[in-house]
Amino acid sequence: MSDLLPIRAAATVILWRNGPDGPGVLMGQRGAGAAFMPSKYVFPGGAVDADDHAAAHAVAPDCHRRLALRPLPKTPAPEALVGAALRELHEETGLQLDTSTGTPLMRFVFRAITPPGRSRRFDARFFLADARHVVGDADDFSRAEDELGHLHWIGLKEARALDLPFITEVVLAEVTALLGGAPDQGVPFFDNSGDIPTFRRLT
Repeated sequence: MSDLLPIRAAATVILWRNGPDGPGVLMGQRGAGAAFMPSKYVFPGGAVDADDHAAAHAVAPDCHRRLALRPLPKTPAPEALVGAALRELHEETGLQLDTSTGTPLMRFVFRAITPPGRSRRFDARFFLADARHVVGDADDFSRAEDELGHLHWIGLKEARALDLPFITEVVLAEVTALLGGAPDQGVPFFDNSGDIPTFRRLT
């Protein structure tokens, strides 16, 4: 490894819904005093906890398989990654997805490992979820914890004008393509686990 900091597994949810001007996503702003990506607009997400778990049906079988590809040492099981995504969505937005339907709720669409030299390093999986799976009002953030401020729905084009981390800009471009009907060519993976940054596709 090219950096002594541990690389922690993490999961992020890109919640989307159709609006009058096309698809929009839910984003919030990290605090100015945050150690990692201060003041940046991001999707809800965070590190995997030891007790995170979710039913396998929360993602389709192909997503489940791709989540297990190219693991790092101590990579959590796919069920833990999915569980972390659902938990973080609830903690940071107050919203919950309906896990009682027995149908896939999220699609694994992106993976990125934080490059060396950052204050924190994560091996993050990004999940795309339709807001139609939200229990209750998708505009009600009253139960959210205070990790993200300025929670709001924003159109995909307008989101590009926010103060975003580089990788979030790349993820937004991928989501825009997918929601526009682009074919599945595998999950993009920005692999910064070694000394040479590598772009892969998880197929």
